[in-house]
Parts: sequence; structure tokens; C-alpha cells
Amino acid sequence: MKLAVIGAGVSGQGLALLAKSLGAEVFVSEKKAIPDEIKATFATNHIEFEENGNTEKVFSNVDEVLISSGIPPQSEILIEAQKRGVKLTGELDYALPHIKSDNLICVTGSNGKSTVTSLTGHILNKAGLKAGAGGNLGTASSTFTQEHFDAVVLELSSFQLARATKNMHSRVAIITNLAPDHIDWHGSYENYVEAKSRVLTLRDPDGWGIIQDRDFDMLKPSGKIIVLSWNEKPEHDTSGKIFMDESAAFLTIDGQTTKLFDYTDTDLIGSHNLENVAMSLCAVKLIGVEIEGRVKDLLSGFKPLPHRCENAGIINGVQYIDDSKGTNVAATITAMTCIKGRKVIILGGQGKGESYEPLAQAVKRECDWAVLIGAEADKIQAALENSGYTNFKRASTMEDALNISRELAKPGMVVLLSPACTSWDMYKSYKARGEHFCKIVDSWKS
Repeated sequence: MKLAVIGAGVSGQGLALLAKSLGAEVFVSEKKAIPDEIKATFATNHIEFEENGNTEKVFSNVDEVLISSGIPPQSEILIEAQKRGVKLTGELDYALPHIKSDNLICVTGSNGKSTVTSLTGHILNKAGLKAGAGGNLGTASSTFTQEHFDAVVLELSSFQLARATKNMHSRVAIITNLAPDHIDWHGSYENYVEAKSRVLTLRDPDGWGIIQDRDFDMLKPSGKIIVLSWNEKPEHDTSGKIFMDESAAFLTIDGQTTKLFDYTDTDLIGSHNLENVAMSLCAVKLIGVEIEGRVKDLLSGFKPLPHRCENAGIINGVQYIDDSKGTNVAATITAMTCIKGRKVIILGGQGKGESYEPLAQAVKRECDWAVLIGAEADKIQAALENSGYTNFKRASTMEDALNISRELAKPGMVVLLSPACTSWDMYKSYKARGEHFCKIVDSWKS
């Protein structure tokens, strides 16, 4: 069989290597330049490739085209493949049937999915299992097809799920939360939600789903569902519930209630992270791991993922928090509302076509000042002004933004970088943006 793989990023590389190991003849087509080390890997494995553009070679006697996760549906090469009637297969449909584990946990959501994926993997390994954690997190799903694991935890993006059609064989499927994101890619919020919901519809028939109670009506899930709520009596009657009270989280299944954890058991910042911990511990229990009496130990050693509400330091009584991964409006609203204290927030970057009106309302409630940078500064300013909020300042660079924030923030306040936008107008990635923020704060410590 001859297969073509579109895209040579992390998922494309994984697909190519998996297909080769399964005996296929493989050709990889990448629209951009391919790094030398990846070319060397392809050469070592006798995988042909092209770079700096997709050509007719993609369709040369090919039996099937595999699509790596980030390729948009409006891509010219995909449109051409559809015109030619070529069989197209997404990453998950090709890779997941070959994962060697009886305990697959699939995680998606608008925000928090990386933390839940990483933390669940951490807990499983601390519990003594051989567990792998990856997927959209940075380790391709295909990576977990070469050896057996007691459990595998995969973060799945809406891009990957939009192309998923086959049973994922997952014992637990988690949707951390839902909010508008990637509308430019999916075309509408309804399409985005439909893609996310596939993690539930494609789980094993006897598998569990974990969702927010507030997202129930939007998802319309069936089967065994656990809803998370901060109300002791959630709105929906399901197979189970996670109740978040003032100091601890509790799990109820079949009328039996057990404590999941005390909030003092974790160092993660914000109530949204308490939800992430609760979902992770619940998933671990659902695959049969005993956590009673050992939760604090199982959670110990887990550090917040970089640039996700990460403490960058305290200078003159002001706490600086790096949430550069807050690349959409919902993520930034969550960060603002879940972190205690009055704030100066740094907003702006390259937008995703979202409305900034909900953002403006949250800024009015939570922030004494907003500092605006990047390509979306004008649009965010307009939304703030429209809401009647005038405590904003403009900055041209991150250094400028932080210097302004330092002057505005009083002891006991928080300076929060949570841009509600991508970084691509000023930085190559949200990581580079967050690292620059932290580097500047570090320079003030000496």
C-alpha cells in the first residue's frame, strides 16, 4: 500500500513512521521547510518527502492520504484530494486502533485540556502504572503504538476530532469545558462543539464521560456521564457527579460518595485548576486505580505547565502571573475570574475572530487596569470603551507593557499576562511570549 501524509509536524512525523512500521510505502508532503533532523529521520526510515509546497506527487499512485492534525479543511491540497476522490483519513482514525493499552483516556476542551492530560499521566505514573501522556500536547498519538502501556492519556484538539469517525476505544472521555475558539478553522461555534463532542460519541459503549454540568445541554451526551458542578445538586440527572464545595471535591456514583481531594492537596493556582485536578482524579478512579489515602502523594511533584497561570515571581508585593497560553477570550476570562485579587491585565496579540465584548465585561469586574499590545489592541480597546471601561493604556512592546503595569500595580495586586489572543503578530509562539514576560520579571528580582 502507498500512503501520502500531508504535514511534517509532530503528528505528521508520527503518522509517517507508524505507516512505515505497518509496511506501507510512505510519501510526506510539507508546505513549509522541513528541519534537517526530521529529514534525517525520514531518510533513515526510507520515507520519501517534499518540502516548501504540496505538489502532484501527493497523488502519484496513492491509495490513501493521511492528514496530520493542523491542516485546515480549506487547504488547497485537501480540496484537490476531495475533487479527485482520494481516500482521506485523519490522524486519530489511523493511529488510535494501534495504541497498545486497554486503558485509554481521551481529553479535550476549550481550556485546561493540557493540564488534565499531563496531571492524569503524572498521577498514573505516581500510582505505579506504566502510563503515557501526549497527543496534541506534543507527543504524537502514534508514539504510543510501539510498546504496551498500562494506560495512555491523550489530549485531542478540535482539529483532530473533526476528522475522527471510528470508535476510539477509550474507557474515559473528558471535555474540560466549552467556549468559542478556532471559529476561523471550523466555520462556526456549532461546528466546533460538534467536533469536541465526538470524544464522547466515539468512546467505548461502556466508557465514562466527564463534562461540566453547564455544558450538558450543548453536548447532549448519552451513556455513562459524570457532571462537574459547584452546586451540590447539579441541573442534570446523570450516572454520577463531581461536587466542588468550598474546601474539597467529592465524587458520587451509584449513590456512593467519596472525597476526591482537599484543595490544600495541590499547589495549582485558581479554581479552574481545582476543576482540572478533580477531573484527573476522577478519571484515574474510573479505570480502577485506588487513590484513597494517597491523593496528596499522587499529586505531589506536579508543576503547572509552563505559561498556564504560572507564578513568575513577586516583586514589591505584586504577584506576576504568566498565562501566555490564554490565547482565546474564554481562557482569559477564566484566568481573571479564578485568580484571587485585583489585577492589571496585559491583553492583545493576533486575534481569532472572536468578540471581545465578554472579555470587556470580565475586565470591568476583575481588573483595575488593562494594558493593550499587539495587532488586536484597537479592537480590544473599542470593546472596553463600548462597555464603559476607560482604565486602559497602550504599549508597543512587552517591556513597555510590563513597565506600565509595574507602575500601575499596588502591593497585594496581580499583574496577569493572559492576552486572549495568539502570539503570532509579535512572537513565534505563546511559549516565546511567556518566556519573554518571565525574563523581564526575573531581571527585576536582582
